[in-house]
Amino acid sequence: MLYHLYEMQRATLAPMRMLAHSALSIMDAPFNPLRPTPMGRIAVAALDSFEHTTRAFGKPEFGHAHTVVNGQQVRVAEQIVESRTWCDLVRFRRFLDPAGRAPDEAERPRVLMVAPMSGHFATLLRGTVEAFLPDSDVYITDWRDAREVPLVASDFTLDDYIDYVMDFIRLLGPRTHVIAVCQPAVPVLAAVSLMNAREPEAAPASMTLIGGPIDTREAPTAVNDFAKRHSLDWFRNNVIHRVPLGNAGFLRQVYPGFMQLAGFLAMNLDRHVEAHWQLFL
Repeated sequence: MLYHLYEMQRATLAPMRMLAHSALSIMDAPFNPLRPTPMGRIAVAALDSFEHTTRAFGKPEFGHAHTVVNGQQVRVAEQIVESRTWCDLVRFRRFLDPAGRAPDEAERPRVLMVAPMSGHFATLLRGTVEAFLPDSDVYITDWRDAREVPLVASDFTLDDYIDYVMDFIRLLGPRTHVIAVCQPAVPVLAAVSLMNAREPEAAPASMTLIGGPIDTREAPTAVNDFAKRHSLDWFRNNVIHRVPLGNAGFLRQVYPGFMQLAGFLAMNLDRHVEAHWQLFL
């Protein structure tokens, strides 16, 4: 029900956002005599803040068209290496010249970045990808939005997550260096541990876990305390909702991304309020 109410709120605000966008285009015109006045500046700031806050942001682009290797600019192209129900394995392939010849990939370390699947897109790691591009053969897990996966498709459990990671490592080979950022640290640790135990010849060359909840007993936070005070049934009943009508995944049970965002906001509410105030100023 909460997911449906959220979508209804977005639909209700859509006409007002379009009106604010139109008014902003008029008010922000460079030759508008009201624009430089105090009231004009306040109106533009208010309209801009409202339009930005109520806008539905889609998936951004990685935007890595070029990188620099040994002082030379080379072209970069995204290539889907493996496509599955819940994820595309994307490679950022480099090309040394306009003719399309690729460099010797055997000389570069192969890096698999496992992006978070927790309410935002893999493009969250655009900066990380950019930093590795000059020296590495970079691959990333580009997870699909759960509300875009039809109900008739398979579910995606923790076991499936681990299997996906293991399959991608096998595909890229044992020379692969695996990097997990935030939420995927746990399934990546499980995947690499299983591979080391069962098929060490296929295990990755290294594993790096960044900001992941490996041992929540250490340095407990307010999130830890909240989790301890509530049962799994409470979470199932309060944070799991069905995808509303109008989406490909209609009726699929999901943990909505807007709830994850609300959680982030609640943990640092003062900081976010200040950020929006600075945007207005």
